[in-house]
Amino acid sequence: MSGKHSNVRNPVRIEPLASEDVERLAALAGDIWRAHYPGIISAAQIEYMLAQRYDPAVMREELRRGDIWWDKLLVDGEMAGFSSYFLTGVPGEMKLDKLYVHQHRQRQGCGGMLIARAASVARAQGCSRLTLAVNRQNRPAIAAYLKHGFRIAGAAVKDIGGGFIMDDYLMEKAIETTDERR
Repeated sequence: MSGKHSNVRNPVRIEPLASEDVERLAALAGDIWRAHYPGIISAAQIEYMLAQRYDPAVMREELRRGDIWWDKLLVDGEMAGFSSYFLTGVPGEMKLDKLYVHQHRQRQGCGGMLIARAASVARAQGCSRLTLAVNRQNRPAIAAYLKHGFRIAGAAVKDIGGGFIMDDYLMEKAIETTDERR
């Protein structure tokens, strides 16, 4: 679904992540996390979570599943961001699990494009709500999600192992459903 985002005037496009992209995405995730998360979580937790979430074998297994989607955001052919989202099992709900844009490409509409893509897939899957969890100290991300129609719906503290916790806001966004038969 790169369609409307891939013309000559707009060198930004979103494509499904391919198996051959996972190492490049893991490296990009490392660059983004190591630049963004110091001061929010410890360096040890950054490395723990990167190893846990961006192991190429884990990503390839997720790519084989039918209920998890990974997208890459390309700017002038270079991977500059990514997202991942999945059906939660709660009727009508999809969770935006990962959304990251390289710091040099932030505030250019890239995050909004990734949110719109996830919402489009969610709508196609019959979902009416997109949810996410974001660290309570991650003020720039919280502001961006609020700007894109999410609201804070709660909070959760979760033990993720290794002596680390995630202290998150739970956010949600209603997805406009359309009647395609009109």
